[in-house]
Amino acid sequence: MSRPTPNDLVQAIRELPRDPDRGFTFMGSDRKERFLSFAEMEREAKRRAALLAELDLPKGSRIALVLPQPYDFVLSFLGAVFGGYVPVPVYPRASFKNADGYIDTLSHIVSASGSRVVLAASGNLPVIEKLREREIDQPVIANVEEIFAEGREGGPFRDPALSPDDLCFLQFTSGSTSKPKGVMVTHRNLIANTTSFLGPHGLNRRDDDLAVSWLPLFHDMGLIGFVLGPLVCNINVYLMPTEIFARAPKLWLETISARKATITYAPNFAYQLAIKRMKERDIEKLDLSTLRVAGSGAEPIRAATLLQFAEHFGPAGFREEAFLPSYGMAESTLAITFHELGTKLRIDRVSAKAMREGRAEPAKDGEEALEIVGCGRPFPGHDLRIVDENGQDVGERIVGEVLTRGPSVTSGYFQNEEATRNAFMGDFLRTGDLAYMADAYIYICGRVKDLIIVRGENHYPQDIEWLVGDLEGVRRGNVIAFSTVVNDVEELVVAAEANSTDAENLRRTIPVAVVEEFGIRPHHVAIVPLGTLPKTSSGKVQRQKARLLYEDGALAEHA
Repeated sequence: MSRPTPNDLVQAIRELPRDPDRGFTFMGSDRKERFLSFAEMEREAKRRAALLAELDLPKGSRIALVLPQPYDFVLSFLGAVFGGYVPVPVYPRASFKNADGYIDTLSHIVSASGSRVVLAASGNLPVIEKLREREIDQPVIANVEEIFAEGREGGPFRDPALSPDDLCFLQFTSGSTSKPKGVMVTHRNLIANTTSFLGPHGLNRRDDDLAVSWLPLFHDMGLIGFVLGPLVCNINVYLMPTEIFARAPKLWLETISARKATITYAPNFAYQLAIKRMKERDIEKLDLSTLRVAGSGAEPIRAATLLQFAEHFGPAGFREEAFLPSYGMAESTLAITFHELGTKLRIDRVSAKAMREGRAEPAKDGEEALEIVGCGRPFPGHDLRIVDENGQDVGERIVGEVLTRGPSVTSGYFQNEEATRNAFMGDFLRTGDLAYMADAYIYICGRVKDLIIVRGENHYPQDIEWLVGDLEGVRRGNVIAFSTVVNDVEELVVAAEANSTDAENLRRTIPVAVVEEFGIRPHHVAIVPLGTLPKTSSGKVQRQKARLLYEDGALAEHA
């Protein structure tokens, strides 16, 4: 990135090269494609900014975006920023099983952000209009197809006169343990993070890069990784609607192959799904040899999944060295650490017994072991600490909570002083994640709040969930392990989605498998109908919510 570092997103876009062949390709829900050069994106952003100005909103007003299609989302987001407003990405209705639950969350986000306007696609309007029934300061609800209709022009574009410390957008957390909170991402945070993860110590962007993504744009990995980062750093992008990936996951890899893409990213489950859905005859038609970065993050990374993917798609030219495990969160804008580019995975094989005592000791031959994927080192200018429950630094290979600081770390949560205060220890962000360091590499183990402690031993829920998810009859990725107190003693509960015909057998086989692998017997195994375990809008299991449902007797089980 030879050009000077911009101060804000608007400046970054204005300074992009005017090459008509560089820009974004948007796939619609009908699979038709539309290409916009960077210059065309800037012009459309200015047009939308001028039309938003007709709403007579003061600078810094928040605008909620409920737009599932990438084309309208990206251009409306940029229109808000070019207008001096603060976009607030919101999960679409499809992320929720029922309309009431969705309106509860939407109402909370609109109220917590103080959004003056909700921009929505026409298909979402009937549900969004139910906001009128809620006791909140009512926003203007605008149909994106009408307000930005082709041919409509506002007044002359007015420069927003942004400063680096102005809010760029509010990123609401996925709410896996509590109500979503609005992370305040400034232009300074955004530029610092994107130039870090796309710079020499990150992806080391190249002029011939093409990034392909189906990731939801209302979450940080999709939004920053595949929209804002490429705009700051001049990278061509191909965006697919998330709904198309859900229906036809093969299209993701077929698009990478057809477009000769170099960069993609996905959570662990997507790599697992690709293995399941794509057979030998499909792989014969693929060419994944151009893919130099296949990032992994957003949920626990399973070594077995990545190794299986590399083997499964090796005949199509995929290389294990393309995998790029990473670690980050919304509160650090996006990424904190990256695996070393172009190198094989670092998989630490540690003693399961020692890990239960909080020590990551290398496993001896024949010993029960856990495999943990290394997520790399922090970016230059960013610091990491691993601390115990008293905030004291721990030694190498000792598990503790991750703290971080640096220019990517945001200042906290919008209009939520208590949550902001609790999120920091001095000038370090408390991530709430458990990890250990080994040879300057970080290895993520789980969440502090989710740790299961039974008879003095620590158990990481994802390890139990992965084991149970591999059993026949269980819906993989739809298992939750959590603890509950029974007669003043902490006990393990496992909830798994399965068909009713498999319930009786699984109630017998799950305890046997868990005892054999981890040495603890579940107090209860709940076999529940498909699609009933609580998840966030990004598909992460909600362990604390599942625990509360179980303790309230509200976790619906098969008879």
